[in-house]
Amino acid sequence: MKEETFVCDHCGEEHPLSKCHTFDGQDLCPRCLEEETVLCSWCGETIWRSDNAGTEDTPLCDTCREDNYTTCTRCGRLIANEDACYYWDDEDGDYPYCSHCFGEAGTHGINAYHYKPKPIFYGEAQRFFGVELEIDGAGEDDNKAERIIEIANMNGLEHVYCKHDGSLNDGFEIVTHPMTLKYHQQEMPWKSVLAEAIRMGYTSHQANTCGLHVHVNRDSFGKTEAEQEACIARILYFFERHWEELLKFSRRSQRQLERWATRYGYKEQPQEILDHAKKGGGGGRYSSVNLLNEDTIEFRIFRGTLKYNTLIATLQLVERICSVATVMSDDQLKNMPWTTFAAGCTSPELVQYLKERRLYVNEVTEGEEEV
Repeated sequence: MKEETFVCDHCGEEHPLSKCHTFDGQDLCPRCLEEETVLCSWCGETIWRSDNAGTEDTPLCDTCREDNYTTCTRCGRLIANEDACYYWDDEDGDYPYCSHCFGEAGTHGINAYHYKPKPIFYGEAQRFFGVELEIDGAGEDDNKAERIIEIANMNGLEHVYCKHDGSLNDGFEIVTHPMTLKYHQQEMPWKSVLAEAIRMGYTSHQANTCGLHVHVNRDSFGKTEAEQEACIARILYFFERHWEELLKFSRRSQRQLERWATRYGYKEQPQEILDHAKKGGGGGRYSSVNLLNEDTIEFRIFRGTLKYNTLIATLQLVERICSVATVMSDDQLKNMPWTTFAAGCTSPELVQYLKERRLYVNEVTEGEEEV
């Protein structure tokens, strides 16, 4: 008696009925079943190969992929939720890492934008400065980033790490751990780092895409939250009162600042500006002074630079603004003209830069070209 047959719905060939496998309403021959379907690695259910939500090595149905797996923030590798690693401050679990990248992140090459290791504080003082320096034009290159890290992290100290930044054309961001101003000036090998970046072909000021951002710890502004907020309010007032001078110092255009570091707007009282900021005034994290970080405020107005004197002068200016806002009352700050503020700047690099920018008590000095 002749054996019954069936026609495979996929390949169209005739096969013995005993070889028929029905899946998803289709009759399949053994070869098509093997080639066109896979088993979900998690639940064991058969799925079409074209519907595989995992990888070739770890096929997954949509449900198991959604419920039990994620991808590494750095390398994109598929990882089970139970194997994912998270950094200490990622309380919501938004940035998972595979075990390899978790161990390697920060020590080699360029990390993902959201990478943020536990801070290491360098120096002895109340106020610390974390620098984010963007460089562009010579490649988002792990080897070049590793060279920067090697120079900066001398003597086994972890001074810096590097991160991706989507606003750059062909570069990356150099980020320091928090350091006192004295440590930035005397211990952090900025001159060597900047010289190596230039040697490798990077620019910052001239790239027209780069910023220099400075984070300052909130607890340096007072012991209580009320003291800290009063000081921060005076910082915001200083920015609005002396916007034209700070714009000139920043080497940015008004149009650039409207995009990356917008104003909160002038008001008569410092607290009024802070209240306005808390209600959503300004540009959020893209404000001239970003207040959205829990532990720091971020000064964002400065254009990037690979010139040592300009970088150090920028840190000295931020220190001077913070100090004035800390020791002065609202009325004292309101009555202080820019000339008085500038006359109180004594750090050599800052004085030199203020003269170059024609911001120092009518004294002018020609400076070297920015890089």
